[in-house]
Amino acid sequence: MLTHEMKRLIGEQPLGFLATVTTDGRPSVSPKGTFTVLDDATIAFGEIRSPGSIRNLQTNPQAEANFVDVFTRKGCRISGTAQIVARGEAEFDALLARLNTALAPRIRAIVVIAVTKASPLSSPSYDDGASEESLRKAWTARFRTLQPGEKWAE
Repeated sequence: MLTHEMKRLIGEQPLGFLATVTTDGRPSVSPKGTFTVLDDATIAFGEIRSPGSIRNLQTNPQAEANFVDVFTRKGCRISGTAQIVARGEAEFDALLARLNTALAPRIRAIVVIAVTKASPLSSPSYDDGASEESLRKAWTARFRTLQPGEKWAE
């Protein structure tokens, strides 16, 4: 299900945007910064401050997460069914160890998503002939203007 590139992206950039559906049918998107890949067909994140997402998943376990490399403008869209594993449940500690985050003491539950669909995302710029190298260079320059005081490695 998950390609090598998708797993690499999530491993390098664990910030994903989780889409759920509220109890009254409205879409809800929330960033989650602790995503990890558990295996070729499963991802997970630690719930720290997401009561709305948890409430939505308890009502409707369908979820979608998007991950994007802001420099290459490539990413992936992952859909699946979520299971909430609360602190104190049998599998919680083993899952927590897999998250590998300094935020572990604050994690109240781990949301495990069984992947039903995974597809790549890319910018329309690629349709117009842009290369990954040219987009990386352009967006790196853009971020440098946004963070001028930062030290950027060449």
